[in-house]
Amino acid sequence: MDKNKFNKFIKNNIDDDFWNNYIELVRQEMIPYQLKALNDEIENAPKSHCIENFKKAGKVIQQIAKGENVKVYPVDKWEYKESECNNNSFLGWCFQDSDVYKWIEAVAYSLSNTKDSKLENECDEIIDLISLAQMENGYLDTLYIINDRSKIFTNLKDRHELYCFGHLCEAGVAYYNSTGKNKLLNCAIKFADLICETFNECGIKGYPGHEIAELALIKLYKLTHNKKYLDTAEFFILQRGTKPYYFDKERGYRRENDSIDYTYNQAHIPPIEQSEAVGHAVRGVYLYSGMADVAKETENDKLLSACEKIWKDIEERKMYITGGIGSTVDGEAFSFEYDLPNDLAYNETCASIGLIFFAKRMLEIKPNSKYANVIERALYNTVLHSMSEDGKSFFYVNALEVLPKASHQDSRKYHIKPTRQKWFGCACCPPNLARLLSSLGDYCFSENDENIYVHQYIGGEIKSDKAEIKINSNYIKNGKIDFYIKACKPFKLALRIPDWCDNFELNRDYNIIDGYAYIDVNESSSVSISFNIEPKIIKCSNSVRENIGKAAVTRGAIVYCTEEADNGKNLQLLSISKNSKMKVNSDLTITASGYREKEDEKLYFNYKESTYEKENITFIPYYKSCNRGENEMSVYIRIKE
Repeated sequence: MDKNKFNKFIKNNIDDDFWNNYIELVRQEMIPYQLKALNDEIENAPKSHCIENFKKAGKVIQQIAKGENVKVYPVDKWEYKESECNNNSFLGWCFQDSDVYKWIEAVAYSLSNTKDSKLENECDEIIDLISLAQMENGYLDTLYIINDRSKIFTNLKDRHELYCFGHLCEAGVAYYNSTGKNKLLNCAIKFADLICETFNECGIKGYPGHEIAELALIKLYKLTHNKKYLDTAEFFILQRGTKPYYFDKERGYRRENDSIDYTYNQAHIPPIEQSEAVGHAVRGVYLYSGMADVAKETENDKLLSACEKIWKDIEERKMYITGGIGSTVDGEAFSFEYDLPNDLAYNETCASIGLIFFAKRMLEIKPNSKYANVIERALYNTVLHSMSEDGKSFFYVNALEVLPKASHQDSRKYHIKPTRQKWFGCACCPPNLARLLSSLGDYCFSENDENIYVHQYIGGEIKSDKAEIKINSNYIKNGKIDFYIKACKPFKLALRIPDWCDNFELNRDYNIIDGYAYIDVNESSSVSISFNIEPKIIKCSNSVRENIGKAAVTRGAIVYCTEEADNGKNLQLLSISKNSKMKVNSDLTITASGYREKEDEKLYFNYKESTYEKENITFIPYYKSCNRGENEMSVYIRIKE
């Protein structure tokens, strides 16, 4: 492991024609809307029960302090429904606490961008509520506090206590960094201390069923410099998947052979031995992010090698053109290599967000454009696609092909919604989306002793001991970016060359290394780079059976699609040729010369050549799709030879 290549991300104070609207949309619309959802105030939307659960837990803590008897309820479900549970018990999914924590983290990042006293006060009130729900020993999970404290840490595989801790920890660190307030951070530290005392070689040799505690403990370690948090993160990763399986012991299962199990949890073999992405996709990328963190902090080359192999498996065999991952609804999971169906795709929003987390950590270890390229692919396509234009409805699943009739009538496609939803009972994705977009400035630039790296071409301003740089970006509109550099000392500016780019112009001499153009900067100056972003027709590997004879249209970072609203029904009858003329319109839609196949009159008949009519076809950015009511949508289109 080459420590000289380690680098640290630096904040971009974003000012970008494309992204400003989204960041303000999160602050002004999405965050307030999500607070209403957490308080169960959205009409005709599934209840969250989040805030309600913290209030209930606070009352239980008061009862315990007074020495009163506290009623016990079951802790044996994934979801606790109002119709099935006592009103005084925990309600919602077993991981419901995490939605509040992710919302607070989003608020923290938003406050670091724009001060908002009203929002900060609202957040402080919720933090007060959370602190009142914490047990004296530091434990904080409302399911077990409300329902049965005797069962704490008895079902790590399924009940998400350590997952909720991870999000508490991330929120506490973020809110402290943004506001200087430490109440939530102290809650996280108290819980972290309990976890460190509980899980170790001399204690419980368990690990999270749903990963994220690993990367969260690293964040806490970096803030406090307390090595026990790093040690516990490392313990969780190195203990995971070892035999005899902890999850066997936990559930009293006696395994009669040496069979492999718990692939869904990435706990089938030790992470250091893993080489492919398997199981629940969100859990996977959260684990891989933690693995990369621990590999870097402990300089563990074998663990880094596992991360690199897993990355290769995702990028080259299991990722959609939109940056979506986790293709199957069964277990919300990675499937086998090249199994990337369009109309059955799961592609959970959280999975693409987690993939971005993983990529960022790999970039911190070794700058290579392949990681930043995937961040871009996921960010501009799946992530933006998951939210409506008003920031008040969301996709959990991000399919590449939608037929509304099938979504309503075909049970195999019930998970694919034709339009975004107001909220979800399992609402992990909306607050995850809010925290990512609010922290977008932390994903653009990084530096080490010699270099400043440009990973994402998002306009704004950065400050470093090497230079102050103002970035004027028209990356999405015309592919041109200007850098105005006020140099403090000599350094190299490393500009990512996107994988979709065949031609670019740069006004300085450069050397290409691992997908970055390195430029010597010795004095204050300006640098301009311009990428050719003419529309392209992209072919998918013929190992992906669903896309044989089809292609996708892209322009720069943006993947495009067709919709019924523009092109009429039966999108499967449309086609373009490799020589189709394409015009980019002022609203960034694309008009292409193409064809419509005449619809057949019979179900079966003797083979004959199809009849086509010429037709102009409208393509819109994938992220803009499904904003005009229920209608057909397709990313891939047939190619007429």
